[in-house]
Amino acid sequence: MSKRVLVVSAGGHGQVVADILQAMHAHEGVVIPIGFVDDDPALEAHVCMGLPIFGPVSSVRNIDHDTIIVAIGDNSRRRIVTESLVGAGEQLTTVIHPRAIVAPSSFIGAGAMICAAAVVGPASVIGIGTILNTSCSVDHHNKIGDFAHIGPGARLGGEVTIGAGSLLGIGSVVLPRLRIGARSTVAGGAVVTRDVDDETTVIGVPAIPYARRVRT
Repeated sequence: MSKRVLVVSAGGHGQVVADILQAMHAHEGVVIPIGFVDDDPALEAHVCMGLPIFGPVSSVRNIDHDTIIVAIGDNSRRRIVTESLVGAGEQLTTVIHPRAIVAPSSFIGAGAMICAAAVVGPASVIGIGTILNTSCSVDHHNKIGDFAHIGPGARLGGEVTIGAGSLLGIGSVVLPRLRIGARSTVAGGAVVTRDVDDETTVIGVPAIPYARRVRT
């Protein structure tokens, strides 16, 4: 019997996740997306991607469903909403596009979202609520922290560690055996050649910490 999945957020990433769920349903039938909840009052009672938008996130308890997926792009917000809903008794589902490649020896945490053409190598650990976006590559023995986001086309070498809540931009590269700290950001196209501290933004090739210029 298919699990009925409710998608939390009808924004851009929410629609990507709904598309993955529809592809999963067509491929193997084990899940079926039933609709969205979203706190934008302008969206209530609308239809998106052929699915209804039932109402705000607080209406989840009134909707007949089996599991949820929190499809909010912002890492911090995704964590807060996920922890609140799980604390209220909701069950998270994991979303993996049929065109993704995931090594059987890897562990995928609850609520993770793995998009089309993403690759997860052997013996990697993907944290709770993490996004592996389109065509990214996570090589062997990686450890990706909870609620991180690996952007489209990003490339991670073997034995890389990504801290919880961090963001790797489009097309960024992290060389093998390096660590990106928690809640850090790697800019799009950057190439990381050394460890990155917690709560640090790095840019460029090779990547260096970004110092915001203050006007005087």
